[in-house]
Amino acid sequence: MADYDYDVLVIGAGPGGYVAAIRAAQLGLRTACAESRETLGGTCLNVGCIPSKAMLHASEYFDAAANGTMAKMGIKVTPELDLDTMHGQRRDAVKQLTGGIEFLFKKNKVTWLKGRASFEDAHTVSVGDQKVTAKNIVIATGSSVTPLPGVEIDQKVVVDSTGALELAKVPEHMVVIGGGVIGLELGSVWRRLGAKVTCVEFLDQILPGFDGEVRKESNKIFKKQGIEFRLSTKVTGVTVDGDKATLTLEPAAGPSTGSGQAATTIEADCVLVSIGRKPNTDSLALDKIGLTPNQRGQIETDHDFRTSVDGIWAIGDVIPGPMLAHKAEDEGIAVAENIAGQHGIVNHDVIPSVVYTWPEIAGVGLTEEAAKERGEVKVGKFPMMANSRAKTNHEPDGFVKIIADAKTDRVLGVWCIASVAGTMIAQAAQAMEFGATSEDIAYTCHAHPTHSEAIKEAAMAVAGKPIHI
Repeated sequence: MADYDYDVLVIGAGPGGYVAAIRAAQLGLRTACAESRETLGGTCLNVGCIPSKAMLHASEYFDAAANGTMAKMGIKVTPELDLDTMHGQRRDAVKQLTGGIEFLFKKNKVTWLKGRASFEDAHTVSVGDQKVTAKNIVIATGSSVTPLPGVEIDQKVVVDSTGALELAKVPEHMVVIGGGVIGLELGSVWRRLGAKVTCVEFLDQILPGFDGEVRKESNKIFKKQGIEFRLSTKVTGVTVDGDKATLTLEPAAGPSTGSGQAATTIEADCVLVSIGRKPNTDSLALDKIGLTPNQRGQIETDHDFRTSVDGIWAIGDVIPGPMLAHKAEDEGIAVAENIAGQHGIVNHDVIPSVVYTWPEIAGVGLTEEAAKERGEVKVGKFPMMANSRAKTNHEPDGFVKIIADAKTDRVLGVWCIASVAGTMIAQAAQAMEFGATSEDIAYTCHAHPTHSEAIKEAAMAVAGKPIHI
């Protein structure tokens, strides 16, 4: 048998890659992880999930003080924004967490190969100016921002999600191109801190992929908060003059369809481009190992995360499925266990999605629309306004919705809008993982008073017997 430098080499140290490397090392495999950033953790820890949550959380406090929520509770304050300090606590959170992964690498004896990796052959990779060999190689290179054709991101006036976290001052008018998760989260940060925010979305509703009722209700809530929406609208051009941008907008159907609507322009001092993300496969030299990405640039794998090339595996944003850090983490554990001869499994039907706006929006499983396409369903709903804890906390917006199979009562999907929806959805995911019926959830005792009681009541509503509405 050939003598390799490592049993496992993971390319990329994001949530999928670093978890795969740590798990492989725990299983007794000689493991290395190649990463070109100066810090570990990938997009998620450095410029994505973690820093955005630091800004979301801080801006929520500012907004609660500024919009009168605190005054309602007898706390009279006049907030003053110190944006430098707000950015400072964000950077500190990132530094601590990326440093924590470096510590875990050392603790688990994972070798960090610093540099960008590309294939020489199926068992040899160049990392910077060195060549290393491995019996198994895991591609976990993640994704990057999808560019908008003809629009240059200068990270000053026209920014992507990374630039939107680093703005040195609050924009007067921010235009967000894209009504998905990232655009809504970052748009809401700057709206709370004082910017006028306009969101332009090509589709006829925000949050593509989410349950239809949740999409409509979310749109209403954000409008009430002051975000302006231009739906069914496409951006056909962005021109920058000094510190201002002019955007040209057209109906998504296009003038040629006879809609009668002419192109319009709007001005902004900050434009956030957030139309999605694309897999990072370009610099890997995949052609040298005979691996061709699909039409969407993704690497296809089997259920065990093997690619078509022996010894090459792939996980996370580079393979089909939702581009979510927690999906990548679960796949990282599973791929390491499969390489070690164990049985690593990820149930891709039960991957929760969360939007960390205020309130949060979360879902797991099928939307009502998708469930109905498969057969007859029963739906139970419960408004947060009728939940005692939400009412007490001045958090009346939102609802919980449970979709169950009409014949078996098995839960097919759970969707909620609530201040802590991201935490609440874990219960729903776990119930679905165990094949729960709505009755199982309804007959599970929930602590009072908690937001999670709304899940119990929605489950009771499936059978038409909620108590508090």
